[in-house]
Amino acid sequence: MTPIQKDTEAYRDKVATVDESGKRIWIYPKKPKGSLTRAREIVAAFLLLFLFLAPFVKISGQPFLLFDIINRKFIIFGLVFWPQDFHLFVLATISLVVFIVLFTVSLGRLWCGWACPQTIFMEMVFRKIEYWIEGDARKQIALNKAPWTGQKVFKKTLKHLIFYGIAFLIGNTFLAYIIGAEALYEIITDPTSEHIVGLTTMIGFSTVFYGVFAFFREQVCTMVCPYGRLQGVLLDPNSIVVAYDFKRGELRGRYRKQEERADHGDCVDCQQCVEVCPTGIDIRNGTQLECINCTACIDACNTVMSKLNWPSGLIRYASFNGIEEGTKLKVTPRIVGYAVILILLLFITGFFLFNRAAVETTILRTPGLLYQETENGGISNLYNLKIINKTYEVKPIELRLKSPQGEIKVVGGPLQVPESGMLESAFFVEIPARNIKFPRILLYIEIFSGDELLDEIRTSFIGPERKK
Repeated sequence: MTPIQKDTEAYRDKVATVDESGKRIWIYPKKPKGSLTRAREIVAAFLLLFLFLAPFVKISGQPFLLFDIINRKFIIFGLVFWPQDFHLFVLATISLVVFIVLFTVSLGRLWCGWACPQTIFMEMVFRKIEYWIEGDARKQIALNKAPWTGQKVFKKTLKHLIFYGIAFLIGNTFLAYIIGAEALYEIITDPTSEHIVGLTTMIGFSTVFYGVFAFFREQVCTMVCPYGRLQGVLLDPNSIVVAYDFKRGELRGRYRKQEERADHGDCVDCQQCVEVCPTGIDIRNGTQLECINCTACIDACNTVMSKLNWPSGLIRYASFNGIEEGTKLKVTPRIVGYAVILILLLFITGFFLFNRAAVETTILRTPGLLYQETENGGISNLYNLKIINKTYEVKPIELRLKSPQGEIKVVGGPLQVPESGMLESAFFVEIPARNIKFPRILLYIEIFSGDELLDEIRTSFIGPERKK
C-alpha cells in the first residue's frame, strides 16, 4: 500500500463548483446505493405524499392545511387562525427558530439531508428522472460531450419536458394551499380566457421552479440558503454531523489484496465518497459549508469497506470530539439552555392556543359620525361589528347591552356567523338622554350565542355636553 499525503486545507481556497477562471463546474454525482439511501427514499416518499395530498384532505369539511393570504385566513392541522391570532404565529416562529438552533447544535444538518424540500425534490425526484433517462454519471458526461444526434435530442427534450411538467404540477399544488382545492378545480375547469393573469403567473412560477432544479441545482444550498452559513456559529466539536474518521482513515493509501495494512489507514483513496457527493466536496476534508449531510458518502464508503471485508463506519454520523476522543454525544450547557428556552416557548404557545376564544369580536364606533338624537328623546351611536368564528359550527349571534340601560338595534336583521368564517355588520346603540351624565361614557356589550356568553366588549359612547 502506497501512502498518499494531501494538502487537506487546499479546498478552502476555492468553491467546489467553480474553476479557477470562474466558470461553473457541472456536478455529475454517481447514483448512491445503500441502507441510508433507501431510508431517505422512504422518508422522502412519505413527505412528498404529504405535500401533494394535504391540501385535498378535509377535517369537518375544512382543509387540513390552507394558507389563504388574500382573505387572511389560515387553517393549520384543521384549526382556523385569523390575523387576531398573530401572537400565536410570532410565538410559533420563535419556537421554530430555537428548535432549529437546538437541532443543529446537537445533530448538525440532519434537516438538510432528510427533510429539506430542495434536497428531496432535487435528489429524490429530478435527479432520479435524470438517472432514468440519461443514465448514471459517466453516461451523462458522455451524452453531454456527444454530438447532437436524434437520440440525444430525444433524451434531452424528454427530460426537460418532464422536469417542466413536474414543476407545473408542484406550482398548482402550492396554489391549492393558498386558494383551496375547490377553487383550484374551478380554475382548471373554467375556460382559460377567464384566468389569463393567473395562468401567466403560474407559468412564471413553474419556469422559476424548473430553472432551479434543471440548472441552478446545488447552488441553492451553497450560495443562496442561509442555513449552511449558520453552521459556523451553530456547530461545535460536539455536534453530530456526517464525518470522516480521520484517526482510522489516515494515512490514505491504495490497497491491493495480499498487501499489509500496517502503518496505514483504512481509507484507500477510491474517491467514491467524492463521486457520489451532490455538491462536489470531499468529506474527508472535514465539515464544510457545502455539505448537506445527505449520507451518500456514507453508503459509498460502507460499500467499499464491505468489499474489502473491513469494518464499516469510516464515514458516519459522528462529532469531531467523538472521533478524536471516542466519546458519544455530550449534553452541553449550550444544549440544555436552548432546550429550556424551547420548552418554555412551547408551553407558552400551547397555553395561548388552548385558551384562545372560539369566537372573537371587534366593536368600534363608526369613525367620523357624531351622535344622533332620536324622536323618543334618546341618543344613538352607530357601531361597526366584526365577528370571527374559529369553530366549524354556525353561530347565531345576539348582542345585549349590559351597561348602561339602553337598546341595541342591528342593521339588516338577525346576525349569524358562518362556520370558520367572518361576519361584518353594523348596529345602533340608543340610550335615554337622562342616563347620559358625561359627553363620553363606557358601554359594556355582551355577545351571546343562544344561552352561551361568548364575549364581552367594552367601547365608548358619545353624547351631548350637559349644560351647567
